[in-house]
Amino acid sequence: MAAEALARLADERVDHRFKGLPPDADGLTVAELAGQRRNLFTGGFTTPVLALSAERLEHNLALMETYAVRHGLSFAPHGKTSMAPRLFWRQIERGAWGITLAVPHQVRVAREFGIQRVFLANEVVDAVALRWIAGELAADPSFRLVCYVDSVRGVELMDAALRGSARPVDVVVELAAGEGARTGVRTEAECAAVADAVAGAGTLRLVGVAGYEGEVPDADPGRVRAWLRRLVGLAVDLDKAGRFAGLEEVVVSAGGSAWFDAVAEVFAGIPELSVPVRKLLRSGAYLSHDVGHYRRVTPFNRVPEEGALESAFRLWAQVVSRPSDEQAFANAGKRDAAYDLDLPSVEVVRDVGTGAVRDAEGITVTSLSDQHAWLRTAAEAELSVGDWVGLGLSHPCTSFDKWQLIPVVEADGTVTDYVRTFF
Repeated sequence: MAAEALARLADERVDHRFKGLPPDADGLTVAELAGQRRNLFTGGFTTPVLALSAERLEHNLALMETYAVRHGLSFAPHGKTSMAPRLFWRQIERGAWGITLAVPHQVRVAREFGIQRVFLANEVVDAVALRWIAGELAADPSFRLVCYVDSVRGVELMDAALRGSARPVDVVVELAAGEGARTGVRTEAECAAVADAVAGAGTLRLVGVAGYEGEVPDADPGRVRAWLRRLVGLAVDLDKAGRFAGLEEVVVSAGGSAWFDAVAEVFAGIPELSVPVRKLLRSGAYLSHDVGHYRRVTPFNRVPEEGALESAFRLWAQVVSRPSDEQAFANAGKRDAAYDLDLPSVEVVRDVGTGAVRDAEGITVTSLSDQHAWLRTAAEAELSVGDWVGLGLSHPCTSFDKWQLIPVVEADGTVTDYVRTFF
């Protein structure tokens, strides 16, 4: 099923829906266009155009695969980052246990493309979505889905919607990261009450505990590790209470993209339980990484001996106006670039006449309009109308979602593939 669905992506026709692609490619299939191996700069692509580095993408995939194996972790990277089924499969091919998702629609996308293990990091109380999930579980015995529960009321709503289901839905109790955090149960006593409610619901099966350490208030290494130890302690307490009897494994899960070193350290100390433990890491932003927020917060800054992620995105825009020596405008804006955490940064300039690429000395993005980047330029900065500027982006999650078909580009500019997204 996965191969057939991915083949349909390759057979999709290129047309006006996809920004930045060559106008003369209209009518070609994605596979046919990829087979032409056009050059991003000379092959008819129009600006703005987002490019994903083939080499850096492969580097990041390999690095996190190695990291998870080294630390004895299973890996279910968060698919909401890319919502790109081909990238889901590349992650699975590089050792991922499954894919984490946030909402039922994302699960539908994953299932359309044959993903067999989904960690749904949310409590689902929508009856229609729950019945669809039940239908997927009934139709495919090899499909596994695990989702959060964080309230007795939520358990009641899930149970009511799932009555008559052929298979129970696997759930994990979500422990909140503290007062003022996002979702999750605030106290261990409330966790026990939720576990009791699950035990009384024939439609659900408690298989572990989970949470998101990125929501720890005033997060620092000490606070994050303390919360992770609480999460492990909750698993131990539920095991002692017999809540995991009869399971093949217990799932203990955490790990965004900022503290997975702390997760690896604390999870290494999980004591032996009555059944084996699957230590499940869920980091997702690593795939493309960035030049802003995640470059600052990545755990590899704390453990450089483990390696380093590389920013794989570059948004190419063209200078359309330079009204003064201190100002210029490029034709990419909020519709094209992530801006919720940091503005894009100008990394390189490609000369429109010679094709030479140089560092973007003295050029910064000061603001974004819907379709324009406002550039501050030093008087001596080499920048002319028509030049291409290569922008580094911050926050992968709001970079992928602006592009439906993203060229994958080798270092020499050759486009070898295209990534289809579904947001």
